[in-house]
Amino acid sequence: MESIVKRSGVCDEVVTKLQQQIASGKFKTGEKLPSEPVMMQQFGVGRSSIREAIRILANKGLVTVKQGLGTFVDVQNGTLVPWYDRLQRSTSKDLNEVRQLLELKIAEKAALNRTQKDITILTKLLKKRLHAAQNNLADECIDADIQFHIAIADAAKNDILADLYKNIAAQIKKSFRQAYTDTEMFVIKHSIHEDLLQSIIDKDPKRAWECVMNIIGEKAES
Repeated sequence: MESIVKRSGVCDEVVTKLQQQIASGKFKTGEKLPSEPVMMQQFGVGRSSIREAIRILANKGLVTVKQGLGTFVDVQNGTLVPWYDRLQRSTSKDLNEVRQLLELKIAEKAALNRTQKDITILTKLLKKRLHAAQNNLADECIDADIQFHIAIADAAKNDILADLYKNIAAQIKKSFRQAYTDTEMFVIKHSIHEDLLQSIIDKDPKRAWECVMNIIGEKAES
């Protein structure tokens, strides 16, 4: 049996594990994935997490859901294995460059397209990030930081940009956990994150761009 995934971010972890299985050839194009009950037991998660993971994989063009028949592997491009391998092999420098390019555009578009609902979500996540940082809860702080930036990607209202960012988010989180054993840097960077949120609230794309430049800089700092 596959190892049971952690409760936090269960859907993302199921997506990652299924992508790994498809990339490794365990499930080949045209092959049917296990049933929902089997995957629920395999990954130790609920039905809703499995269904959401399948929906994400379908949106990525990796599987096709056939009503009454099941879910079948249907890789619609030939880049799955190279893309996945590339992320796994990426250096901190390469990852940060991609992160910078994506976050600059995402912040700019979020400032133009955000809704009141987006602002509510971002405000809540930034408060959660600050609470964890002030209490030196490194893992919780990193999770909140990543979710904050993912929420900005969603606020940009460009599904392609959002999906690209979500695909590298797991690697960003991994690099943060390797780089930060405490939350000192997250506390230091809180004010500029507040500025970023305010620029999005104010619909100021130029300021949002500048805030991201200050957050990232030349190093992979949060």
